[in-house]
Order: sequence, then C-alpha cells, then structure tokens
Amino acid sequence: MGKKIIKFIFIALCICLVIIILGCIGILYLNSTPSGDHHDDITFIIKKGENLISISRDLESRGLIRSSFFLRLISKILKTEKAFIAGYYKIKKEYSTIDIHNLLVSGKQAQIKITIPEGWTKTKIALHFEESGITTASELLEAIQSRELLNKYAIPAKNLEGYLFPDTYFFNDSLTSIEIVDRMIANFFRNIKDIMPDYETMDKKALHRKVILASIIEKEYRIPEEAPIIASVFYNRLGSRIGLESCATIEYIITEIYGQPHPEKITTEMKEIDSPYNTYMWHGLPPGPVTNPGKISLSASFYPAQTDYWYFLVKDSTTGEHHFSRDLEEHNQAKWYYIKGVGSPPKEHRTEE
Repeated sequence: MGKKIIKFIFIALCICLVIIILGCIGILYLNSTPSGDHHDDITFIIKKGENLISISRDLESRGLIRSSFFLRLISKILKTEKAFIAGYYKIKKEYSTIDIHNLLVSGKQAQIKITIPEGWTKTKIALHFEESGITTASELLEAIQSRELLNKYAIPAKNLEGYLFPDTYFFNDSLTSIEIVDRMIANFFRNIKDIMPDYETMDKKALHRKVILASIIEKEYRIPEEAPIIASVFYNRLGSRIGLESCATIEYIITEIYGQPHPEKITTEMKEIDSPYNTYMWHGLPPGPVTNPGKISLSASFYPAQTDYWYFLVKDSTTGEHHFSRDLEEHNQAKWYYIKGVGSPPKEHRTEE
C-alpha cells in the first residue's frame, strides 16, 4: 500500500512538473517578441480614454505582442489595468510583452518631430499640428489668441501671428496647446536675442513693427543676401509714406482673412481689396504680421542695407534673384526686359552695405 502511495505521489509530482515546465514555456513564448515583418522601432499611440482591451487588441493586431489576453493577464496580476497612459510611445523591435506593458504604464512617451518652415501663417501651422496628431487646429488657434501668453510676453497684438518661430520641435500630445505655443514664442525671443542682444530695451510696439516688416520680407526674398536689400526698399518707402505694395499682404488677406485657397496670381482686382492689410491701398505697415518669419528676415528687418532703391522685381524665377531699381523709369525698363523680354537690360547697381 505504501509503495502505491509513493508511486502515486511520484506520478503526481511528475505531472505537476510537466505542467509547470509547459506553463513556463508558454509564458516565455507569450512574452517573447513576435517574429513580425517590422524591423524598425514603431510608434504606438494610446488615445485619451482608450481602455486596456482596445490597447491590447491593437498591439496584437500590429504584431507587437503575441497575445492580447496575456497582456491583460499581466495587468490583472500587477493591478495596472487602468494605469496605461495616453500618448506616443516608441516600441523597439526587441521588446517583450512585459517590456511593452512597463513602457505603456511608465508614461515615458516618444517625442514627435515637427518642422515649421519659415513663412507659414498661424492657420497653416495649426493644420500641420493637427495632421501630426499632437493637437487639433482649433485648439492651437485658440492658444495663438491667448491673452495669457500675449500678456506674458508683452506682445501688443490680438494674436501671436509672427511670433511662432519656424524651427524643428519635438512635442508629445501630453502638452497643452498653450504649452506648445509658449515653447514656440520662447524660441522666438531666444533667436531675437541672438540677432539683437539688447532688444529688451526696445519699446514693445517698435519691436512689433520690426516683426511685421520681417513677416513681409520673409515672403519676398529667396536669396538670403538679398533680404537686407529688400528691407531697405521697404524702409525707404515707409520713410516717405509710400505704400509697400507687397503681394504677401494680399495673399494674407485672401488665405487668412477670407479663408480662400492661395491665389495662383495676384490680380489688379485683388490689389483693390478694401482691407487695412492691403499695402497697395494704404501706406505704412499692415496691422499685424502676415507670416511667421525666420532668422534671416528678422535680421534684415533689424539691420537693413543702406540703399536708394525704391523698387524690386524677380529677374530670375529659377533662383529668385531680384533686380533693384532707383526710380520708376528704371523699374519699368526692368519689367519690360525681365518679364516681357523686350528692350535692353537695366543697369545693375552695386549695393553699399
């Protein structure tokens, strides 16, 4: 009888051992990295309010874990079912299910790279952020009109157009729109300090006028060396109460104020639009910036070349090179030659910096 009991216990222990071994193998298998097609790190998004069932199924369907049930089981044991934090995560190809679980409850999110080119308007920037999934366009536009930020930086305007500094940023969707815009404005003032170290001594309205002019220069130049010369033309006109006559201001009226597509060509009718932004109708600066200028345009606005030019036009559409004229007669000659291909080339001038 004793031998039978010993035999039974031995068999039972062997069965238990086999079960334990199989269980361990199963756990190791379920925890291991799936042999999927992806060979690079993958960005995985947890949306706000998304539950564990949805998260685990999404991970399984994308081949990042072997079993959604296994992830939920781990979370049940560790009591982390509601600890998954919304945001963007970089999941490395070698991560196991437990590694992924630990990452998603840690909140250590991936940073999303977003590049804002020079010359974009606030609406174009807001739409770009929405496409990147960081925030909605409406939320960002609301932040761009934030009285809190306008007061914080003492900007004498109704919105922050012109101060959203073009650069490459790294954000995640845990940031509020206010925090995103705040970071861009802080970057603007860091760059202004590089351009003019004692800018803080300037009157705020005077600084704002520099930004407005820089926003126009931004849309007019293509060759960096010409930006200060274009600035000189505008300063000459401002000093004589002559309209700036910049197409950039017409484009702003049509796209930002009227919300229409970017025009292929600026027509005579467009130049007659009744708007304070229309620099063909009125002399002086428009009420606010028409783009968000970069460092080259801002520097040109602060340090224009010293010239006696009053006009300029594109003479090479491929390079964006301009011809600068000292009077209307020369400007008209340049129009005929460079645009219509008639007559002789106008005299080229040597610019004194």
